[in-house]
Amino acid sequence: MWEVIRSQVREGNTLLLTTQYLEEADELADEIAVVDHGRIIARGTSDELKAQVGGERIEVVVRDREMLARAAELVGRDGSTGVDDHSKRLTLAAHGGAQQLVEVVRSLGDAGIALDDVGLRRPTLDDVFLTLTGRAAEELPEEDEA
Repeated sequence: MWEVIRSQVREGNTLLLTTQYLEEADELADEIAVVDHGRIIARGTSDELKAQVGGERIEVVVRDREMLARAAELVGRDGSTGVDDHSKRLTLAAHGGAQQLVEVVRSLGDAGIALDDVGLRRPTLDDVFLTLTGRAAEELPEEDEA
């Protein structure tokens, strides 16, 4: 289906696509309107909407849950580090991009904190929707639930 849509756009046709699958919107849309409770609450290109959420993020998964608080202390200089105890994940804004990622890994390694995963990622349209509405795109508002 994605190729059919791309083909139509290449031929100069304008398409209005409505979807709850934000990956689909990210892949296919030149412009996106985020709708919440029947109102457009944001509009722009995928990159413009993602910029509203903020830049890249560093995500770190520590091996030992007991080291999570210490890891957050080391990398969370500005106090905005998100900590998810269940997944042993830290999330922080990557103002320095890849260079900051290197510094985080070095700092945690020097402190003897073992990692299961680390990465630098851009916000997704799911992040945009969650930030703008306070809920995930798949969740139905309470008044819509049956």
